[in-house]
Order: sequence, then structure tokens, then C-alpha cells
Amino acid sequence: MTYTALAVVGVLVALALDRWGLRTRVTSTRDWWSAYAIIVFFQLLTNGWLTGRGIVRYSPDAIIGSDRIVLVGDGRLVYAPVEDLAFGFALVLTSCVVWTWLGRRRPAQEAA
Repeated sequence: MTYTALAVVGVLVALALDRWGLRTRVTSTRDWWSAYAIIVFFQLLTNGWLTGRGIVRYSPDAIIGSDRIVLVGDGRLVYAPVEDLAFGFALVLTSCVVWTWLGRRRPAQEAA
């Protein structure tokens, strides 16, 4: 399975978990999108530095685009493959969804 396929599956699973699995609906809040904007800024900064300098390299067979390292275009954004953004989104969303779900469970357990 390519990195592209894994990233897409990761995003779909994270969204399904948020909407229907744990029903936290984190992505429906303005707070989530505000926080994610801050996170994605630093993700682009870090990813861009690592991939732009050639510290991290990707196989062109596993990502959208080629192995050319460009600022924008050819399946890249700030030097990093778009798959990195999708995978990062899935990781952050899943963490926030589980955190929110566990936080909602705790008061119910303490009341019982």
C-alpha cells in the first residue's frame, strides 16, 4: 500500500471515528479548526525544513508527484508531500477525538 493510500485511509478513519464511532463531532467546532490552523502551520514549517533540505526523502512510487523537491506543485506543499498533511491531520484529529471522548466518559464514571 502506498503512502498516499495510507494517508487517505487514515483521514477517512479519523473522520468516521469523530462523526460516527465516538460521536465527538470535534470537526464541527470552531475551536478545532482554529487549533488545527496553528498545528498545520508548524507542521508545514517542520516538514518543509526536513524535506527541503533532503533530510527526509520519499520514493516517487509511494507518493503523488515525483522525487523533485519543489516549494509548491508536483504533489508538494512547502516541499513536503501532500500525504504528510493528510497523515498529520488524521493523527491530530484521532488524538483529539479520543481525548474528548475520554473526557466525556470520566464525569459519567465518577457519578456512578
